[in-house]
Amino acid sequence: MRSLSFLSMEYLFLLMSILSQCLKFGSGTAAVVHAGNGDGVQPLSKIAIHKAVYALHENASVKAHPLVLGTKGGDSDWVTVEIECPKPSEDDWIAVFSPANFSSSICQPSDDMEQFPDICSAPIKYKYANDSDADYKKTGKSSLKFQLINQREDFSFALFSGGLSDPKLVAVSNVISFANPKAPLYPRLSQGKSWNEMTVTWASGYNVIEAVPFVEWGMKGESQTRSPAGTLTFHQNDMCAPPARTVGWRDPGFIHTSFLKDLWPSSVYTYKLGHKLVDGSFVWSKSYSFKSSPYPGQDSLQRVVIFGDMGKAERDGSNEYSNYQPGSLNTTDQLIKDLKNIDIVFHIGDITYANGYISQWDQFTSQVERIASTVPYMIASGNHERDAPNSGSFYDGNDSGGECGVVAETMFYVPAENRAKFWYSTDYGMFHFCIADSEHDWREGSEQYKFIEKCLASADRRKQPWLIFVAHRVLGYSSSYWKDASFGEPMGRESLQGLWQKYKVDIAFFGHIHNYERTCPVYQGQCMHVGKSHYSGIVNGTIHVVVGGGGSHLSGFGPTQTSWSLYKDSDFGFVKLTAYNHSSLLFEYKKSSDGNVYDSFTISRDYRDVLACVHDGCEPTTLGS
Repeated sequence: MRSLSFLSMEYLFLLMSILSQCLKFGSGTAAVVHAGNGDGVQPLSKIAIHKAVYALHENASVKAHPLVLGTKGGDSDWVTVEIECPKPSEDDWIAVFSPANFSSSICQPSDDMEQFPDICSAPIKYKYANDSDADYKKTGKSSLKFQLINQREDFSFALFSGGLSDPKLVAVSNVISFANPKAPLYPRLSQGKSWNEMTVTWASGYNVIEAVPFVEWGMKGESQTRSPAGTLTFHQNDMCAPPARTVGWRDPGFIHTSFLKDLWPSSVYTYKLGHKLVDGSFVWSKSYSFKSSPYPGQDSLQRVVIFGDMGKAERDGSNEYSNYQPGSLNTTDQLIKDLKNIDIVFHIGDITYANGYISQWDQFTSQVERIASTVPYMIASGNHERDAPNSGSFYDGNDSGGECGVVAETMFYVPAENRAKFWYSTDYGMFHFCIADSEHDWREGSEQYKFIEKCLASADRRKQPWLIFVAHRVLGYSSSYWKDASFGEPMGRESLQGLWQKYKVDIAFFGHIHNYERTCPVYQGQCMHVGKSHYSGIVNGTIHVVVGGGGSHLSGFGPTQTSWSLYKDSDFGFVKLTAYNHSSLLFEYKKSSDGNVYDSFTISRDYRDVLACVHDGCEPTTLGS
């Protein structure tokens, strides 16, 4: 077996041979802004990697160590990168590539590329060379720290001059890799299609012909059983548009899902991920645990967290994510801090903001692993997961960067009848959730409209008094200007608020707009209840909540003061619902910066209050006896 050092030399010779065939020189440099107020632009999309040219310098070097990562069994590790450059500039930057070989030899022919590039794969992250050493421009020397996660492939580091817009490859490092790159990693739980089923989804480098995936699990302290897992993946030609189909493509490995059935209610289970290799040996993950769902209608303490638009960020400061999703890590860390007091999480669209850079999905699942491996992590589809031109999405933009829903529906399990149509219902004890897909048609008469009505109508309000509607885009009410300053999506209100009123939906949650706002119980633009902090008695009107401040760059509010808006906050945060019993619910809005409560209200009522007749929400009656 060849050593890493030999591979590194072999790789450098490969680049030198390419250089001799297609040496090019660019002109000009780009001005560099290393920090800002947040521009909402995916950092990797700023890199004109398809324009990169080779300008290797014999006296420039990049050295990375340690050579082998994760030797103690971890799935992340820190790497030190030493740079020497004879002609340093303030816009020099270091890119992390994985796989390590990013030369044109790996490029796949594509009709989406105007010309065949020298480098056809975007890096998975980057830093400016002067990030940790302000004297780099004088000395030409710098030492950078990167935190890498196991993403099934090896890594190399490349020094570029010319900034992000005019990149010239100056030097390439040795190759480094994880000790077990194919290991099963980053489990995420989800509710199954029945209340007593939990699904576990994870990624690995093992195809089913190499190893059989399964989960070993059981009630804590008791004997364990094994459940098989199905295996999926997706390919570059499954993507709908660039960059996912071009420079943003990265092989996702294999995605496995196992179904743990016949769970006892509200019980603690332990589990670990396994792969049985063809030689009979086993590869194991570390051990995890979760608490199973309560029986529908079970009267017990139940706590739900809801937010949207979180995205991911880099703990090592890479990628200028402070300009893109500055609140993401704070939200993640607050949830981890309070994890013992959370039973289920809903991330209601705009999950990673990968926007066609597939490597970012692994990094997101790593970021939320401590949460998603412990409680069900339920997702909804947003524009940054689904929307792509001519792909059947209701909105025809390319907010997904060409992913067109394929990545999200493969990386995360949801209990939908058709995962390409991301609408579904799920129960958690006294809660009944109806999750809509705002990126497919929801207007009256559509397939999804029929699902929404069926989902709302199916709630047994004696057993499950708390009826929650969820969608990514604001199909209800928001004071933020959007499109034509229409306070959300007017077609949504026209089509759906009759259903919300008829079936007495308690709260409708939305993301998409990156702030927090709460309305009164509203119907047709009118508050149906007075008061701000407590609601009791008959259910009349639905409280609309925008909770899109999970982490991405923030949105402001329009100048118009609306009568139905009770609380606004342009900050990062999330909502926590606590059902104490069938008659009492606590709503709390917490900021991600400190975890403190900044807005709250309570609901108290009896079953007869749900049954009571209200305007446009009355059951038919007859005068017959």
